[in-house]
Amino acid sequence: MTEDEDAIVAKPRPFWVAGRPESSATTFDVRHPYDGTDVATVSAPTPEQVERAVAAAAAVAKEFRSSPAHLRAAALDHVSATLAARAEEIAETITAENGKPLKWAEIEVARATSTFRFAAEEARRFVGDLQRLDTDAGGEGRLAVIRRRPRGPVLAVAPFNFPLNLVAHKVAPALAVGAPVIVKPASATPLSALLLGEILAETDLPSGAFSVLPVRGSAMSSLVEDPRLPVISFTGSTGVGWGLMAAAPRKHVVMELGSNSAAIVCPDWTDLDHAARRIATFGNYQAGQSCIAVQRVVVHRAVAEDFVPRLVAAVESLRTGDPHDPAVDVGPLIDEDNAKRVESWIAEAAAAGARVLTGGARTGTTVAPAVLADVPAEAKVSCEEVFGPVLVVSVVDSVDEAFEVANSTEFGLQAGVFTHDLRTAFRAAAELEVGGVVIGDVPSFRADQMPYGGVKGSGTGREGVRSAMDDFTEEQTMVLSGLDL
Repeated sequence: MTEDEDAIVAKPRPFWVAGRPESSATTFDVRHPYDGTDVATVSAPTPEQVERAVAAAAAVAKEFRSSPAHLRAAALDHVSATLAARAEEIAETITAENGKPLKWAEIEVARATSTFRFAAEEARRFVGDLQRLDTDAGGEGRLAVIRRRPRGPVLAVAPFNFPLNLVAHKVAPALAVGAPVIVKPASATPLSALLLGEILAETDLPSGAFSVLPVRGSAMSSLVEDPRLPVISFTGSTGVGWGLMAAAPRKHVVMELGSNSAAIVCPDWTDLDHAARRIATFGNYQAGQSCIAVQRVVVHRAVAEDFVPRLVAAVESLRTGDPHDPAVDVGPLIDEDNAKRVESWIAEAAAAGARVLTGGARTGTTVAPAVLADVPAEAKVSCEEVFGPVLVVSVVDSVDEAFEVANSTEFGLQAGVFTHDLRTAFRAAAELEVGGVVIGDVPSFRADQMPYGGVKGSGTGREGVRSAMDDFTEEQTMVLSGLDL
């Protein structure tokens, strides 16, 4: 490579202001979570550039909300097709900035491809509803046309754990309904969002329809408080989310927050090897850094003696190491501070009497997947969101007790219930205080076209393309009078 080519590679990655690439004198480095190597240098926008992005979104909002559906759908289709065509490159980018194993990065690209395709389909059929009003004498000759109109520009604040698809979950629905969107990617993982901006710039969306701003520090507060951004969509930690809502009390804030999902193994479940493999995999597949990662394993005593050794063996079979190795199952945590935190939580539980059945050792940013038993209920690994590769096993004497243990948390995102009994399945759906129940499996996926979210401390809204489209819009009713119905 020549010196000139080196200079080109070394240029800071631009951000996107009203659909155009821009740079600034302020930069920051993105480092690989696995080995700390430099991945890229990114420009950070100045206050003046942030102001122009917000002003452009506000200026185009009226025009964009009335834009034809085919224009928005075509843009979304283009993004979906381009993500599929560049899947290998984008997966490598995700792994480099986030550290998740390449096999999971490839799945994330495929999901983002589907997310934009779903949004394109919904943009074409998001038509509203009709309601007869002549069901009452005073409404004779009247018909209500109910449409959903964008609330206004959306501030999309994305987390590090899915740096492409959780950006897609915000951008695609916003563009589908005709709402300008300003993306604030996670500081540790801005590259996937910036790449998405590059693809969006290839479309015919109007200037101001999107911006991607990797802002840091006080610039984030200015975006949260800006009245020209009436909608905030946030995915991330519970503390930050509730703080954000407190800082924007007059805005429509949609949040998906913390979780410590439970998997319940009932006494009638026969394929214990399958349950062990699924729990082991989806408790650790993003190094536990997923809101739906299984954290608590609740096992009926009738099967515990057979099941727990199988779970330990399944966890020990997971390969940990360089996430670019296609055979690796578990990569590093996002940084060493988080790895040290997980290590300390395991040590705290062990000091309080918990047994470490396997794993828990830390090497740099990597923590060996751990299984703990006899964990006190008040230990952090049991009652808080560990966001790391840790499984906490509890043994119970009844399904009733299993449901009580699963509900004994401030979070309520999802739960998995391994049972063949249809009555138990419906009881689980009725009694578990969660936003979703998966029967016969773990919370192993987020179907991007279905409503997704939680109850209690897990947030205020629902992700999923159609659900987000509803959240980003509000109903408007037009009454037609003097009709012969």
